[in-house]
Amino acid sequence: MKKLKTTYFAIFTIMITMLLGSNVSANTLDSVKKHGALRCGINPDLPGFAEQDSKGNWKGFDVDICRAVAAAVFGDATKVEFKPVSTTDRFKALAAGDYDLLVRNTTWTLSRDTALGISFVGTSYYDGQGFLANKKSGVRSALELSGATVCVEDATTHVQNVKDYFSINRMKLILNSYPNTDAALNAYQSKECSVLTSDQSTLYALRTRLKDPSQARVLPEVISKEPLGPAIKQGDDNWAKIVRWSLFVMINAEELAINSENVERIREVSKKPAIRRLLGLQGNNGVGLGLEIDWAYNIIKQVGNYAESFERNIGKGSSLKMKRGLNAVWREGGLLYVPPVR
Repeated sequence: MKKLKTTYFAIFTIMITMLLGSNVSANTLDSVKKHGALRCGINPDLPGFAEQDSKGNWKGFDVDICRAVAAAVFGDATKVEFKPVSTTDRFKALAAGDYDLLVRNTTWTLSRDTALGISFVGTSYYDGQGFLANKKSGVRSALELSGATVCVEDATTHVQNVKDYFSINRMKLILNSYPNTDAALNAYQSKECSVLTSDQSTLYALRTRLKDPSQARVLPEVISKEPLGPAIKQGDDNWAKIVRWSLFVMINAEELAINSENVERIREVSKKPAIRRLLGLQGNNGVGLGLEIDWAYNIIKQVGNYAESFERNIGKGSSLKMKRGLNAVWREGGLLYVPPVR
């Protein structure tokens, strides 16, 4: 009898756990709708990725991902409350539920994905750590940096990466750490160090803030893998899928040559099944996510496809002038290869 009671208790416990799990999975979408806006954690000020214009409006590549999720959930890309958050506080604030989504030039790593109470849901930008040096120094390769004083931001993957790189190449390193990106950049400009290290995308962004950007060179070496992407609080599978597929929609739209300018016309005339499924004209791919049938159409119409966001924020239409490189779609030699909407 005692054994039977123990078995019943075990079954009861499993059922309760499953029920609680199903409730948790619905919490974020429900709470976001109830709040009336998506709360999105972003970088306080990183040109090309997250910055405010002269009127206080947020813009940037990361900002567009926040807006894409809002367009999917609300049908309105403007329903976002942007929450600037520091490098040090970003994970703790996300795990605590201070915001619904983190899109802050953040590297996806095993330790972050398993030990901080958060979950990464995709890669929005394939990056790698590099070095920024003054052209007057004559340095053209990171392998020429032995004995250099290097500025780096604390609480980032960059600290260990640069130590490993110098150690592997048997070079002497003098490392100065700073609490945030601004402090590291200011130290570089005041010549406390001769080199600044960070993700290459960040270096291109920071270079635009130098007094004379033309005198700074991003060295060619990439010393690490830094897949940047959105993250959510751990434990909500459906919310993870909504964010993931919002990103995937932007990439799929580029592959299918659909953008914010032509999406209405294509929606009216296209007979291609892949396009009709993406735009909500065939099937109902929103049901499984708890979204409306036109969720993907709203992302493309209001935010654009991946190429549009890249080029206007960090590519040829921006001051950064970054090339697509690894962030091109797979047909063009890049790494962007995502599941289809079907």
